[in-house]
Amino acid sequence: MATIHRGGNVDLLSGKVAVIGYGSQGHAHALNLRDSGIEVEVGVRAGSPSADAAEDAGLAVSTVGDATRGAQVVAVLVPDHVQKGVYEQEIAPNLEPDSALLFAHGLNIHFGRIVPAAGHDVVMVAPKAPGHRVRELYESGAGTPGLVAVHQDSSGGALELALAYGTAIGCGRVGLLETTFAEETESDLFGEQAVLCGGVTSLIKAGFETLVEAGYQPEIAYYECLNELKLIVDLIYEGGFEYMRYSISDVAEYGDLTRGPRVVDERVKETMRTLLDEIRSGAFARELFADDEAGRPKFEELRRKNAGGQLEQVGSELRALAGKEGLLGADVHGVG
Repeated sequence: MATIHRGGNVDLLSGKVAVIGYGSQGHAHALNLRDSGIEVEVGVRAGSPSADAAEDAGLAVSTVGDATRGAQVVAVLVPDHVQKGVYEQEIAPNLEPDSALLFAHGLNIHFGRIVPAAGHDVVMVAPKAPGHRVRELYESGAGTPGLVAVHQDSSGGALELALAYGTAIGCGRVGLLETTFAEETESDLFGEQAVLCGGVTSLIKAGFETLVEAGYQPEIAYYECLNELKLIVDLIYEGGFEYMRYSISDVAEYGDLTRGPRVVDERVKETMRTLLDEIRSGAFARELFADDEAGRPKFEELRRKNAGGQLEQVGSELRALAGKEGLLGADVHGVG
């Protein structure tokens, strides 16, 4: 059974917390920490446009090096692909001997791109929501669930410090599930690739193209394969598969139970196992960072190749129409 922590001692954050980066997660962490009574300083690179946003929010802002100096905790929240450079060039030279390092994703630590020196606690607090939701839910008095992990416990109190941080940004209100850097990294990459991003978008595209190639109107294909997806996901999110199946028609449920396993069959699961093997072995990370260090030629080519297309064009037109006439609203009784 997973260990879930509910709350921590925020008083353990008695010194300055340096939040490095002011993007999706960075802005939410910085603002929530401040509103929890923690001393916060945002560190951004010189000339960064996010500096103005942080200053407008009333936060102390400085360079990454200046923010790092004197910090009890340094939260490394810049994007994964730039973390190594920022750490080596600006954080490590200015890191206090007993400062703790905190990450919101384990990628760079788990695959050894960042190797902190002994003497530093190295922890992770990973909210399971985009930054804007982390902030919105905190402001409403709620919170988002999160993951907590310890990679290096030099002080003997690394977990308690991480729980304090997780509580200060609102995750402790819901629960912090204890994990490891390896488990968080590998499961997160797998979820993105096989289900949440890669799997879902490929399934939508394949369904849309199958209907259009068979002679159905693109608009009809869009409604059936993309627009109604939000309805189904919302039902599953609210009450699981059983609630979704209770809410749809018997025809839809029968089709789900008899045809779904034919679409996502053992061959698909075997592909998923291959993806997981590539993640666990480090092959995906090596491919990703090699392309990044070369200037992202493969990434940019893939972006160009997958931009636009009929599905995106139809979706843009229908969403624009919906803005005027509300035609994209889904109805539970329409699924079936």
